[in-house]
Amino acid sequence: MLDMRPVGYVIGLLVAVLGFAMIVPLLVDLAEGRSHWPVFLESALITILGGSMMALASANGVKQGLSIQQTFLLTTAVWVMLPMFGALPFILGATEARLVDAVFEAMSGMTTTGATVFSGLDELPKGLLIWRGILQWLGGIGIIVVAMVFLPELRVGGMQIFKSEAFDTFGKILPRAGQIATQISVIYVWLTLVCALTYLSLGMDMFDATVHALTTISTGGFSNYDASFATFSGPMEYVASAFMILAALPFVRYVQLINGNPLALHRDRQVRGFVFTIAVLVLMIFVSLQQVLPQHWEQSFREALFNVTSIISGTGYASVDYMQWGSFCVALFFFIGLIGGCAGSTACSIKIFRYQLLLASIRTQLLRIRSPHGIFTPRYDGKPVGADVLASVITFFMFFVVTLGLVSVALSMTGLDFVTSVSGAAASLANIGPGLGDIIGPAGNFASLNDTAKWILTASMLIGRLELMAVYVIFTLKFWRA
Repeated sequence: MLDMRPVGYVIGLLVAVLGFAMIVPLLVDLAEGRSHWPVFLESALITILGGSMMALASANGVKQGLSIQQTFLLTTAVWVMLPMFGALPFILGATEARLVDAVFEAMSGMTTTGATVFSGLDELPKGLLIWRGILQWLGGIGIIVVAMVFLPELRVGGMQIFKSEAFDTFGKILPRAGQIATQISVIYVWLTLVCALTYLSLGMDMFDATVHALTTISTGGFSNYDASFATFSGPMEYVASAFMILAALPFVRYVQLINGNPLALHRDRQVRGFVFTIAVLVLMIFVSLQQVLPQHWEQSFREALFNVTSIISGTGYASVDYMQWGSFCVALFFFIGLIGGCAGSTACSIKIFRYQLLLASIRTQLLRIRSPHGIFTPRYDGKPVGADVLASVITFFMFFVVTLGLVSVALSMTGLDFVTSVSGAAASLANIGPGLGDIIGPAGNFASLNDTAKWILTASMLIGRLELMAVYVIFTLKFWRA
């Protein structure tokens, strides 16, 4: 029988940590002089006590390592439990959100999706606004650890190709995860500080600079304003674009960089592919914009760069309503969101390395057709790629497409139109944030959707953030029999 105590112990500790994080918005509301701070005090007490009791009740089952089954369960359960407790301030606070809306917002935050069901953000207490940013910031660093430590071990979606770079963690996942997380955390914090100071130097006030730095480096996209990043313009869009790109690069390369390998980023094939893809897409959107809108070329370039970077990295900021850019740009943005950033980053979606492996596999098959007696092996970064990695990547693509179709159909059955259903499924599964159309497009939000659609989208955000298979496997009978 599967021992749940090690899983419960870790989840309890993380829930308690989330409760202590609620002290930050509590202090912000106190400093603002508003009477909203008791909401975070109550939420923090519930969360800390709940997490502590869960950890204490499971402490007698703690072992040196976790089994594969326990690791799968822990990976999914953490992303279920944390949003549940993270939703408390939305239920108890000024938004007085219903359960479905509160959980949707918290899940969107923790998974760094960036879709929101709240309107009137400009008037919300600052404690709630910074809490949304904290949820995304914690979710961003959390997914880096999951992508570098857990998913390679669980052989999910071809992530095992990065196992050697995430160190040998099999059988001792928790101790090694702590060491890796420490190195990554320092870089993550420094990037956030530099981003905040840069925003501050360009005219943002301290609060806006802090929240937007949290949601930029996490590639989350929650803003303090209903207009999203359209509240700011000019140089800030360039700064945001630069930091979104930095956050979408593999953090293990930053570790190598500060440890004396100045070419770590340049030598990474997925980094080169990601930057090249952004350059091509920006050029395409820029040329199209010059034909559609009569505006200065610098503005067209800036808006193209910012919005392409925002969507491909899964951040989800919007500086303009790109639904007005013509059908070509709108269609292109749909597919841009399905590309994603690099593995081991805060970015989401399919990830650039999977496309590279898929192309390598296709090229190999074409060579075998042309030369049946030849021996051809797909390679990645100069290294041969095993059949298990290719099978895992192809399986991921298949499940992603099938899941996208099923979620789209499920949303359409709730009464949503075709564009809203398909783009909503893509936006949630790829953790992009905004969808397309008048309802959930860059100028709208998800508030008007029915409750069933919101629950479907909430589940889709979780499934997409954890690379599909890590969630699906726990619903198989063999998983529980193992």
